[in-house]
Amino acid sequence: MSAPRIGVLGLQGDVEEHLAMLRRLKADARTVKTAHDLAEVDGLIIPGGESTTVGAMLNRFGLTKPLIERVKEGMPVWGTCMGMIVMAEHVVGSSQPTLGLLNIDVKRNAFGRQVESAEVPLAISGLSGKPFPGVFIRAPWIESARDNAKIMASLDGKGVMVRQGNLLGTSFHPELTDDPRIHKLFIDLVERVAPETVAR
Repeated sequence: MSAPRIGVLGLQGDVEEHLAMLRRLKADARTVKTAHDLAEVDGLIIPGGESTTVGAMLNRFGLTKPLIERVKEGMPVWGTCMGMIVMAEHVVGSSQPTLGLLNIDVKRNAFGRQVESAEVPLAISGLSGKPFPGVFIRAPWIESARDNAKIMASLDGKGVMVRQGNLLGTSFHPELTDDPRIHKLFIDLVERVAPETVAR
């Protein structure tokens, strides 16, 4: 069986760090910048960055509509920090446009100075072993989750990881740690659905 082809949205953010972790786990990792690139992958990671900028760049590069269509077809997508904001249905206190993929409301830069840049051990539902080292950098939190969006980890009573079917969102940055477990979780998710979703 060939390695799953996983794209990392290459418009802004921790692109190289995600690619390095995916390649460490033997995935076929590549940068996605165009609709053609998107059509060639089995799953997509939207990395951290600046959410309003990336939202605008998705439109400019003609990626918004094909990305939403691929998700409707079942393609797994994982957003980290800003990526989760872009995927959310609503940003609290803001009218910024989002992809509306995750049934969550998020609050930007929510944790304030105490977790503005910190590593916090997290208990994550379904993730075995020791607590995960959650790296938070001006992190959002999940204000509310509904329907089939399920909170997998919380900090100070606020959601910081969510799963909704083939979609994942994390407030923190697993790509900035040496712990590959969440990337492995995403690769496993892609491998399970790739035959039905990949546009070859």
